[in-house]
Amino acid sequence: MTPQPGVRAVGLAVALASAAMFATSGSFARPLLESGWSPAAAVIVRLGLASLVLAPLAALALRGRWHVLREKWRPILMYGLFGGAAVQVAYFNAITYIEVGIALMLEYLGVVLVVLYVWARTRRRPGPLTLVGMAVAVAGLAVILNPADLAGADLRGVAWGLFAATGMAVYYVTSAETSGIPPLAFVSAGLGVGAVALLVAGLTGLVPLRFGTADVRLFGGTYPWWVPLLELVVVAAALAYVTGFIAARRLGPTVASFVGLTEVVFAVAWAWLLLGELPGPVQLLGGTVLLAGVAAVQAGSGRDAERAREELSPAVAP
Repeated sequence: MTPQPGVRAVGLAVALASAAMFATSGSFARPLLESGWSPAAAVIVRLGLASLVLAPLAALALRGRWHVLREKWRPILMYGLFGGAAVQVAYFNAITYIEVGIALMLEYLGVVLVVLYVWARTRRRPGPLTLVGMAVAVAGLAVILNPADLAGADLRGVAWGLFAATGMAVYYVTSAETSGIPPLAFVSAGLGVGAVALLVAGLTGLVPLRFGTADVRLFGGTYPWWVPLLELVVVAAALAYVTGFIAARRLGPTVASFVGLTEVVFAVAWAWLLLGELPGPVQLLGGTVLLAGVAAVQAGSGRDAERAREELSPAVAP
């Protein structure tokens, strides 16, 4: 079913809100990491507590229809393992071997995997405007991150980065194509699965687990450790994942994934506003290019959908 223009507009607004909330994670996670927390520990608490925060609302949304969780256990498992845990584990492992910029570039190749998946599943090639928008958006992302030359990069880091891209693709596809279950219930269950999976990874030594209760430096002051963690749980996880799921349902996986690229732009903006890290002219240029590419993908997707409707419409004899 193709979203109508009004539905797409609402979906676009929700997707941008989700990207903006996801983008706060870097600014609020940094104080925890600097105080001694390991990345995996922060993610476990972030996903696990977000799942618990959403659980009462999820129960109300289900209204006793617990069988829905059993029926949707496969996409929930995929969402939790790949969209929750795998992306985090793969990214943190990638940056131990390669630079952060390269790791992010590889992870965000997941949006291309989404397009290829939809192309293979529907057997319908994206239109020229969509393809051009894809290229422009990826080019803008490259300008913002300014990754080093991939030549000579550690292949282990490249492999982990591509695995993170796979997790990102699964996140958008499962979000867009899982119907018949309330978003709150799906996200709560999925995040819980991701937290448990990542905890198992930590206990088996795949990722280090270090927690702490020391005060943290945040925005020029000293605060208890739970202050940034509260934001990470409520805003950067619970609200961000739920709105992202709703947006993917409204927009479809292709458009939702490319709108998700704006998370990089929002991350730069939050770092500027909250940490005083002023973006340079090159980053601002890259953000403009990326947004232009996202707009082209959005417009091209609408044209592709209209073309699909015309192809499916029965011919009417004169």
